[in-house]
Amino acid sequence: MIHPLVTQLRFARRELLRCLEGVPPADARRRLRPMNCLSWIVGHLAAQEHFLWVEMAQGRQLAPGLYELVGSGRPGSTPPWEEMWEVWRRVTGAADQYLDTVTSETLHRTLDPAGGPNREDVGTSLLRNIYHYWYHLGEAHAVRAMLGHPDLPEFVGEMSAVRHSARRTDHG
Repeated sequence: MIHPLVTQLRFARRELLRCLEGVPPADARRRLRPMNCLSWIVGHLAAQEHFLWVEMAQGRQLAPGLYELVGSGRPGSTPPWEEMWEVWRRVTGAADQYLDTVTSETLHRTLDPAGGPNREDVGTSLLRNIYHYWYHLGEAHAVRAMLGHPDLPEFVGEMSAVRHSARRTDHG
């Protein structure tokens, strides 16, 4: 059974998909300072999932250079929209290989028992990842409003589908 926190992360991912559906690539790369552009947001969220659930949890590297392009504290960038979605889908798919194994016991473990760069336990990291999605969902919604996009989705979306959804429906 999928842990409820993993289900909530997948719900946040689906909200990202819903929020950004139909955005033209040119608009996705427009940066309205001080906010980030939409393509950066997608890549940035992928970078966090990559660090936590692919690198730390699985010891794998799928997206070399992603952190340098869209990581926290890096200079602002306007990466290609399609490329960021491709990376996001690849990373979240790989992340799910680990997340599918998370149990209540797993939540109390650190991803690096040797005390390396991530000293938070899995549960705290999952919460941080979920909240990170919601933070940038708000930013993305504001960017779309400022760009004049009509018919923006209302938040929060349909939650009853969460418990009835298939195991993996959040990769687009």
